[in-house]
Formats: sequence, structure tokens, C-alpha cells
Amino acid sequence: MMAGMFWACLLVVCYVYVGYPLLAMLLARKSRDVSSKSGYTPTVSILIAAYNEGDEIEATLRNKLAQIYPIEKIQILVVSDESTDDTDNIVRKVAQNSSVPIYLSRQVPRAGKTAGLNMLVPQADGEIIIFSDANSLWDENALAYLVENFADPSVGYVTGKMIYTNVDGTIIGDGCSSFMRFENWLREKETAIGSIVGVDGGIDAMRKSLHTRLRADQLPDFVQPLMVVKKGFRVVYDSRALLKEPALSESSSEYRMRVRVSLRALWAIKDMATLLNPFRYKVFSVQLISHKLLRYLTAIPLVLTFFSNLFLVSDSGFYSMTMLCQFCFYGLALLGFLHRNGPRLTTLPYYFVLLNVAAAVAFWRFLKGQKIVVWQPRVGS
Repeated sequence: MMAGMFWACLLVVCYVYVGYPLLAMLLARKSRDVSSKSGYTPTVSILIAAYNEGDEIEATLRNKLAQIYPIEKIQILVVSDESTDDTDNIVRKVAQNSSVPIYLSRQVPRAGKTAGLNMLVPQADGEIIIFSDANSLWDENALAYLVENFADPSVGYVTGKMIYTNVDGTIIGDGCSSFMRFENWLREKETAIGSIVGVDGGIDAMRKSLHTRLRADQLPDFVQPLMVVKKGFRVVYDSRALLKEPALSESSSEYRMRVRVSLRALWAIKDMATLLNPFRYKVFSVQLISHKLLRYLTAIPLVLTFFSNLFLVSDSGFYSMTMLCQFCFYGLALLGFLHRNGPRLTTLPYYFVLLNVAAAVAFWRFLKGQKIVVWQPRVGS
């Protein structure tokens, strides 16, 4: 019995992180290209939800004003979620001398990002609505690259590529570790298959005609793309559209963010459970189950693999070796936690464990019925 549990759980973990990526790579060989068109410039509305972002909002607005795109086709809409700092005054100041119309709305009482975006969308004049976080800095061509994809009528939603930066703005790399490089590689494969199942919320775009008004507790970065797929359109990834965000310096900040995102994503999967039906949604259902649902639940087979292995150590030298490998891996994760700037040999196990612990805590909170609507702004380095 213990041997069966060990092998079943180990196979689940291997499938999530090795088997599914190999399957995606195989399916991507029959590539579905995106018929993007350089110079395609429909009207766009950039939507920004902000709560006490006085230190970041001016740089973000000026970054959007510096985009290489026809200024007469850009509109910027900001919703202040009952900010108590100088956010509102800064937005008004920038708007006074802007060649692009910038409109400020104030949401009172505070109701969170999703409710704020619901407020802004009806005010948007653009054919394409673009979502930016209040601290998101884009490459100057990012807007143009995102929008080019909508020349393809099958495309309903586009996301860009996030890279983290140091305090001085220099690039650290594709995410907190090689994890984001892995994620972006997987998004390229999923785009070739048809649609991706995960996006970066600070640099997204969608057709306004496809927007769905969401509940305040729903995660727009996850539910909106799934709604677009349900409506028969593609969600694609464009690695040319770069988003720069300050890296989190504290593991506790990264952990809290991962718990919040994982919890809201689990509720999103529950809300969109019809997409898990492979008889109706075929390959995309397999992608959603493999890339998201099983990924968020991987902590369960990881724990069962560890403890079933403990019971099997005395059975053979093989199980002693697998137990030793697990102890070494989690030992490296502990070293990575203690020395965040250490070698990749320790940081990768650390980040893997952090993600799965956060997902496990989120799953427990999900089972208890907990939901998150509002939170403090993401703190960078």
C-alpha cells in the first residue's frame, strides 16, 4: 500500500513539472500562429487600479505617456480605491499637462481591484482595454506589441512578459528565479497550441467587447482570460511586450503574495469549473487541469511522497536513496531560505518549496471558505 502511494504521488509531481511540459512541447509542434500585424493601431484605454500608490503612480503614468503609439488613440483611466495618501493629487497633476486624456475615478468605500476595474470599463472608449498595475513600468514598445496581436480576429486576450528589476532599475531576470523562465517557456508552447492558462496581470490586453463584469472577490487576471476562452477566443503570450516590476526583497512578502494569488486562483477555477470538462473544451481542459489545478494541489502528493517514503526506507536500498534525495532537496531549500542570495543550487529548491507551501495554505483557506477582496499594495525592494 505504501509503495503504491509513493509511486502514485511521485508520478503526479513528475507529471506536473516534467510530463505536462513535455506534452505541451509535443502538442505545440502543430503550431497555431498568431496573425499579428505591425502597425495595427486601434484605439486603446489603459486601466490602472491604485490604492495608496503615491510613491509609484507618477512614474507609472509617465511610462504610459512615453509609449510609442499614436497619442490620439490612447486614453488612460485610473481608479483610486479610497486612497488615503497623495495618489489622487498626483494623478490630477500629471493629467493637467498631459497630451493624452487621463481620467481619475474614486471608489468609496474601498472595494478592491476587481470592483475598481468594473467601474472603469464602461468609461473606456478604446476598442482594446489594457490592464496595468500601479507600479508597472513597460518597455516603450510594449503597448504596440500587445495590440498587434488583435489584428488576428481569433485573439481575444494578450499578455506580456514580466521581468524583475533592482532598486536602480537594472534587470534581475525573468522572475524571482528560473521559475519564471520555465513559466514563460510554457506560455510560448501553450500559445502555439491555442491558448495559455496563466497571465501577468500588470501587462494584459483584451477586446472591450469581450469584457465580463466580475464579482469583487474574483481574480480578474485569471477569470477574464478564462471567460475569453469560454467565449471561443484565444488567449496568447507575446514575449516582446516587457513589463518591469521591482523585485520583492523579503521572502515573507513573496509568500503572502503567493498565498493571495493562489487562493483567488483556486476560487477562479471553481467558478470556471465547466472549462475542466475535456469532452467539451478538449485540449484546453487538459492544460487547465495540468498547469493550474494540479499545480496548486501539488503540495498534497509532495507530503504523501515524503511520508510514504519514510515507511519504505527499511524495505530496500532504493527507498533509502530516494529518502536521502528528499532530505537533500529540502535541506537545500532551507539553506536557500536562510541565504536568499546564495547559489542557484539552493535558491531553486527554496522557491519551489515556497510556492508549494503558499499553495497549500491557500488550499486550506479555500476549504474554509475564505476569500480575499482587498489587500495592501505589493512592496518591492
